[in-house]
Amino acid sequence: MPEPLIGRPNTMLVKSSHKSGVLLDGGALGDILLPKRYLPAELKLGTTIEVFLSLDSEDRPVATTERPLAMVGEFASLKVVDSTQVGAFLDWGMPKDLLLPFSNQVRRLHPGDMVLVRIYLDQTSGRLVATAKLGKFLADTAPSNVNAGDRVSLQIAEQTDLGVKAIVDDLYWGLIPDGSSGKLPAAGERCTGYISRLHEDGLVDLGLEPPGYAKVPAAAEQLAEVLAAAPEGFLPVHDKSPPERIRDLLGMSKKVFKQAVGALYKAGRIRISEDGIYLVNR
Repeated sequence: MPEPLIGRPNTMLVKSSHKSGVLLDGGALGDILLPKRYLPAELKLGTTIEVFLSLDSEDRPVATTERPLAMVGEFASLKVVDSTQVGAFLDWGMPKDLLLPFSNQVRRLHPGDMVLVRIYLDQTSGRLVATAKLGKFLADTAPSNVNAGDRVSLQIAEQTDLGVKAIVDDLYWGLIPDGSSGKLPAAGERCTGYISRLHEDGLVDLGLEPPGYAKVPAAAEQLAEVLAAAPEGFLPVHDKSPPERIRDLLGMSKKVFKQAVGALYKAGRIRISEDGIYLVNR
C-alpha cells in the first residue's frame, strides 16, 4: 500500500481501536486517528477505508471521510473567513480553515472576499497552505499537442486589458479576448471552453463555444431541449431579439442561436412566428 499523503485521499488499513475512534496505519506518518464521528457502522479492524488526510489544530495528521472543496495540487476559488497578522484564512470545507499567508497573496484580502488559489503542502513547515501566486504552477504557453478547436476545461481567473485570463486544463494560461464570448462565468468558476486560436508563440485564445459550424448541432439540440421544457414549447426569442436576451436565456451568442434555429427549422422540428419559436410535435 503506498505511503499516505497529507492533503489527498488515501486508502488506509484500519489498524486498531481507540477511545476516540480507530487508528489507521499511516506508514511513515505513524498511526493516524479517524474520529468516531466519521466511522461507518460496518467498519472492521483489518479492512481498508478511503479517507482524506488533513492536519488538526496542533498540526498532527488526522483522517476524515469528508472531502474539502479542493485538495493539494488543485486550484479553487475560496472564501476569506478571517484576516490576521499571519495572513488570511479560507473556508475550504474542512473544520480547520486553510491559511493563505501574506507572502502568498497578490492583493489585500478581507472577510467575504473570494480568492483563486492553489493548495500545497509547505515542505518547510509541513503545513497545508494556499497561494494566490499561481504563475509558478502554470505555463504561459500550451503543450505541443494542443490544437485549435480542442475542447478544454477552464477556470476563470481575472480580467486584464486584453480580456479574461483562464486556467486551461489546470496546466497553462489562456485568454478569452474581450467581446468574444458574451457573458462569462464568475471568477473562480469552472466551465467548458475551446481553443479558438493557437498563436505561433504558443499563446492561446479561448472561447466558450466550439469554433466554426461544428458547434451548431450541439446548439440546436440545446435549443430543442429548452423548448421542450418551456410552457407550450415556446420561447419568446427570434432573429430580431437583442443578443443579450438570447445570451441570458440560452447561454449562446446570437449568431449561434440563428444557426441553431435554422438547423431545427430545416429539420421540421420548430415553427417560427413573429413572437418567437415553437417546438413542433412535443
